[in-house]
Parts: sequence; structure tokens; C-alpha cells
Amino acid sequence: MKSLYAVLTAVAVSVLALPVAQAADVALGKALVEKANCAACHGAGLNHPITPAYPKLAGQYADYVYNALRAYQNSNSPVFGRDNPIMKAQVLQSPAVTGKDGKPRPFTSAELHDIAAYVASLPGDLVTNK
Repeated sequence: MKSLYAVLTAVAVSVLALPVAQAADVALGKALVEKANCAACHGAGLNHPITPAYPKLAGQYADYVYNALRAYQNSNSPVFGRDNPIMKAQVLQSPAVTGKDGKPRPFTSAELHDIAAYVASLPGDLVTNK
């Protein structure tokens, strides 16, 4: 019985010690999308692309958007990467975010989550089965 109590205590302490996931910030995501000028290709409200070759993003699942953006950051990986020079430049060297030296830097994971949350919050023509 003591060993069961010890195990349960250890599990409880471990769970409580886990870092709390920070909720994505839709307002910050909107600001980043505007600074990165995503509408230049994906159109007004990210729902009217300038060419049919570009996707409508508005209303897409946040997890999908986040993972797609991360994949562009890993474009050299044949397993996890996406290879599109425009999107690679956007997520790796976006003028929307700069480092301490003032030069463009890659979006952080938290910033990508913020962008994804904003995109998911937009009304759009994208049809998804929820």
C-alpha cells in the first residue's frame, strides 16, 4: 500500500510540475499577420487569394496552420518539411519580427501559435468537417 501511495504521490507531483501551456494570443496573431502582409498573397481576410494556386486560410484549424508554418521552417527535412520559397522566407526571415540586432528573425513557436489562432478565428469560405 505504501508503494502505491508513493507512486500516486510521484505522479501527482509530476503532473503539477508540468509547465502550463500558454494560450495563443489572437490579437498578437492578428498584428503579426498584418506586419507580415500575409494578405498580399492570401487576400483580404486571408480568404481571397490573389491566385487560385494560393490557399484560403481563414477558418482553417489552428493546429493545421501551426504545423504547416513549422514545416516551412523545416523545409530542408524530407520528412517534416514543406518546400515553398515564398513561405520559407516568410517564416524564417520575416520583416514582421526582428532580433536584437534589428535584422529579420524566424517566428518563434509561440508567435506561430498566435498566428494560427488568429487565422482559425477568421470567418471564411474554407469548408472543414468539424
